[in-house]
Amino acid sequence: MNGEKKARVVHLQITPELAVLEVLQAYPEVRQVFSRYGMGCLECMGAVNETIADCARSHGVNLEELLQDLNRAIGTRR
Repeated sequence: MNGEKKARVVHLQITPELAVLEVLQAYPEVRQVFSRYGMGCLECMGAVNETIADCARSHGVNLEELLQDLNRAIGTRR
């Protein structure tokens, strides 16, 4: 190499313990996934502290399916 550094893209995985708002800020494209699952209150105060797992539980959503769809939306596989 001629001394140049190449950027490496790293896709992180969305996991159950991440806060909903944190995920939305990092990956705005997942908003449509949450909407498909009927999770329309993403800007509520609970989204700041509520985890993906909490959100799935409170909305009666299958956590594993939600995680698969969220990760698929950001280009990773679970």
